[in-house]
Amino acid sequence: MKLKLITLTAACAAAFAVIPLAQAHDPAEQGSGEGEHEHGHGHHGRGGDHEMGGHEPGKMFEHMTKNLNLTPDQQAKVQPIIEQAKPQMKAIHQEAMQKGKALMDNVTAQIRALLTPEQQQKLDAMKKAHEDMRRAREEMRAARQQ
Repeated sequence: MKLKLITLTAACAAAFAVIPLAQAHDPAEQGSGEGEHEHGHGHHGRGGDHEMGGHEPGKMFEHMTKNLNLTPDQQAKVQPIIEQAKPQMKAIHQEAMQKGKALMDNVTAQIRALLTPEQQQKLDAMKKAHEDMRRAREEMRAARQQ
């Protein structure tokens, strides 16, 4: 019985380690402006550098210009390519976040059904604490943008 409890606790911990990724990036919770990703948290622990070879679209052009020492002519040709890809990259990212959140919601529901009422209360408290942290991060991000 003790081994089952440890295994279940580990499964819950693993599930809650992934939930922030899905919930923090839920498109319904994101603003519509470019560059509103949270650079110090989430995004796989890499400060937001995950799209298009490690850089969000808004920073990719700057990164390529600097590191590849692009000429002004090359910059003029590269920038429209990146700009044209932005909406599609954003849509792909949002779809992936929706699917990830749906999966984690399903996993959590399955795990919750296996828990005792006391464990369910603890799980609910963990989810509420996570949601409170997410809201606080959103409020901080909004305050920084003002």
